[in-house]
Amino acid sequence: MNPEISIVNSVRAQLGEGPFWYDGALYWVDILEKKIYRHFLQGDRVEEMQLDYYVSAIAPRKKGGFILAMKNGFSFLSGFNGTVTGIIDPEADKPRNRFNDGKCDHAGRFWAGTMALDASPGQGTLYMLDTSCQIHKKYSPVTISNGICWSLDNKQMYYIDTPTQQILVFDFDLLNGEIRNSKALVTIDKDGGSPDGMTIDANGCLWIALWGGGAVICYDPKSNKFLYKIDLPVSQVSSCAFGGENLDELYITTAKADLLKKEQLAGALFKIKTGIQGLPTSSFNG
Repeated sequence: MNPEISIVNSVRAQLGEGPFWYDGALYWVDILEKKIYRHFLQGDRVEEMQLDYYVSAIAPRKKGGFILAMKNGFSFLSGFNGTVTGIIDPEADKPRNRFNDGKCDHAGRFWAGTMALDASPGQGTLYMLDTSCQIHKKYSPVTISNGICWSLDNKQMYYIDTPTQQILVFDFDLLNGEIRNSKALVTIDKDGGSPDGMTIDANGCLWIALWGGGAVICYDPKSNKFLYKIDLPVSQVSSCAFGGENLDELYITTAKADLLKKEQLAGALFKIKTGIQGLPTSSFNG
């Protein structure tokens, strides 16, 4: 695959993350700058929202507004540039931790994991916030909790703890949100970068951002084969999500933190036309 790569807008994030497509716009965050962005395809308009804490993951809420994973736990956001209302902070006793990547499953539960600010080993946990806003500790210890998504039949959950270089797969029960029987699905060669954010397409293939590897790769769990590699002109590739009117454009977030000036496009939001469809974003149902 040699698709045309385009730059979506002029935003250059310190640590771009958490992209998703919703209601005609691409949303993403800059964790270190404590900002949420959205880019409307129609009119080519970019909006930003400044927050008081690190924000690492955001998902739409069926009742309106959004749910956030932040430095100080889970919160509701009443609307873009609206009011933030705290829900629960499962790590109030760990001031040197923050949340990282997160996403909703198809039953409307919000999953997000934590990490130490200095990435100290084993300090993080993967949590699930159910539709009654009760918190559940699902998997620990982890070091840098990252990409998460679910198989098309909702029988498996895929998950990344970045320093392990592995994509883990769990048996998943959609009804109650239980995960069990974790195993390594595939291991990424560290020379090619470390697995970070992840999404799944309508064929059940995983698209994985390679932090430090300057690329996104596509892996097919059914055939156990890597299908595509898309190289980007920056090294710190953080996450990806399908969007656009037909959900056939892959949006890719990147970071410019600690990079040399030679990477002029570091932190940009990239877009590629894949010809492959993604899936609609799942919303929080609480």
